[in-house]
Amino acid sequence: MIFDCDGVLVDSDRIALRIQAERITALGLPTTYEDCVRDFLGLGMPGTLRIIEERLGEPLPVGWAEGLDGAVRDAFERELTPVEGVVAALDQIELPTCIASSGSQEKMRFTLGLTGLHERFGGRIFSAEEVERGKPAPDLFLHAAARIGVSPERCVAVEDSSFGVAGAVAAGMTTLGYAPEGRGEVLAQAGATVFGAMGDLPGLIRSARSSPGPSRRPG
Repeated sequence: MIFDCDGVLVDSDRIALRIQAERITALGLPTTYEDCVRDFLGLGMPGTLRIIEERLGEPLPVGWAEGLDGAVRDAFERELTPVEGVVAALDQIELPTCIASSGSQEKMRFTLGLTGLHERFGGRIFSAEEVERGKPAPDLFLHAAARIGVSPERCVAVEDSSFGVAGAVAAGMTTLGYAPEGRGEVLAQAGATVFGAMGDLPGLIRSARSSPGPSRRPG
């Protein structure tokens, strides 16, 4: 089992993208939370900053990215929780688990530590910093599979973004798309089997394990 971190294990996307939208709007680029979900969810900060600068037509102000990071961290300390139902789901999953995230190792230590999830994945947390290409390329998923010693076609990935789904599918993994806020169509189009509640995850994994072939789709 390969889990994304933000939005799958910790409910961080809801917080971070809200603040991101506010701060991009303050630059003179009117941006909604829904815009950030569509354009930046799962992309990672380097790609996000590159797109913002392209739209702005000039480099971001000095310290802007650091200010955004600080505001998000402050909000995490006040608001961050595990994704609803994920702790109970993890308790029922018998497969080996790991994390493959676009976030940095330092960020994951912070967010997983705040929510009490870090110890569940000790030594099995992988970041896009460790590969040449992040999501939607398959590199991070292949790296995670190699590190845990499992062939990609025997892995099940859980993602909540089209970028993450595309990367996992390209790696040849069975891919489940977590869509609690109605983004299911986008994830399905990217190649995922979509589910809307973490309570459904253990059953979907059992279905995936019983279905043959690297391109299997539980359902």
